[in-house]
Amino acid sequence: MIAVLSEFNMSPVRLLLSCLLFKEALGLPGSFWHITDLHWDPSYKVSDNPALVCASSGNRPALGAGPFGDYLCDSPWRLINSSVYAMKKILPNPDFIVWTGDDTPHVPNEDLGEDAVVNMVSNLTQIITEVFPFTKVYSALGNHDYHPKNQLPGAPNYIYDQIAEMWHNWLDPQSKETFKKGGYYTEKLLNRPGFRMLVLNTNLYYDQNDATKDMVDPADQFSWLDRILTEAATNKEKVYIIGHVPPGFFEKKRNKPWFRQHFNKQFLDLIEKHHAVIIGQFFGHHHTDSFRMFYNKEGEPISAMFLSPGITPWETTLPGVVDGANNPGIRVFEYDTETLLVKDVVTYYLNLTHANAVQERWEKEYRLTESFRVPDASPASMHQILNRMASDQCYLQKYYEFNSVSYDLKDCDSDCRVDHVCAARELDFERYEQCLVKEGAASIYGGLLLVLPVAVSLVFGCWW
Repeated sequence: MIAVLSEFNMSPVRLLLSCLLFKEALGLPGSFWHITDLHWDPSYKVSDNPALVCASSGNRPALGAGPFGDYLCDSPWRLINSSVYAMKKILPNPDFIVWTGDDTPHVPNEDLGEDAVVNMVSNLTQIITEVFPFTKVYSALGNHDYHPKNQLPGAPNYIYDQIAEMWHNWLDPQSKETFKKGGYYTEKLLNRPGFRMLVLNTNLYYDQNDATKDMVDPADQFSWLDRILTEAATNKEKVYIIGHVPPGFFEKKRNKPWFRQHFNKQFLDLIEKHHAVIIGQFFGHHHTDSFRMFYNKEGEPISAMFLSPGITPWETTLPGVVDGANNPGIRVFEYDTETLLVKDVVTYYLNLTHANAVQERWEKEYRLTESFRVPDASPASMHQILNRMASDQCYLQKYYEFNSVSYDLKDCDSDCRVDHVCAARELDFERYEQCLVKEGAASIYGGLLLVLPVAVSLVFGCWW
């Protein structure tokens, strides 16, 4: 269809709008890609010495290194290239692309610099632009998209300015202005009335960011967000929010938050205040496949945040995390073109071991509605999935295997269950602690929650 419409010399924006109107007329869902955490490591090379394969391994010997990478390393260029071209092959004409940052490798600050960071972002921008020249990209900064890493300031600076100019084809003039101020912006989604995209710089709230730790509202982003969402309600707009670092806690390490506590509360308060216009939230940072639920004071689900898996397979060095690597993953979201409701989520992945040993093969890992037996990916459906994870071992185990993009296939035990359920359910610091106590007690004293489903699955098998 793109080729046919191009015969009429339509602009890329008009062409996309025509495609969307065509989908609406036929009742077809819209679709967009979400990619995150590419973490390109230019030093990667297959070597006879496993300690010399990549700088990002931190001197850990990369014993499984192959042409597409190693689980101890960040992405070689061949993996980056493979992932972007896989996107083109699987869904060549998405409505748009969401790219939520983290482009540089896990190496010491002294091994990088401002220009090195800008050049890496530039190279990744270039390959996305080359493969998807007519596709709108909404791109957020990650905590590794700055030098020194994590220290993104709440004020104009060289890197914000350089990246804003680099992304000039993706940003309108007003977007460039706020991006240069604080690394965030908003635009009408595909320039359509009634639909809005909000791109946040949540790295300002990261607990490793010392540049903003004593601020109340870095770069005035909270006040800006409140104003934009208030205007969206007045204008009857529906909103998507994207960012890199999510609020709440890491599901693979107990009591590991990402935001400083006062920033976390401000963010949660704004989501609750404006949830009626927020139709979807899409973040990265974890490298894992997970989600987060937002509830009102009555305990009703009001919003869901999707945490997409990363392209880098790098095994985290965060103390206490076991088997913290993942297979590379990319994700398609299908959505209702009239309401923006997320209808389904389809994750594709590259089995890194197979790719290195046999051949490169990107394949569908799962479709959310099929694997978890829900009608859509609405907050109500995601709440249903969470409740089943908490009480059904089969559900929990399937979620757990998807969490690492089919890398870590061991059993998710009672402690694992508590960590994953509480991280998904409670983003508030105090309620998270209460959840750990409650769910921990359920695992110890309410043994039937886990023992009975396990016994049933051993006899009859799980439903997948």
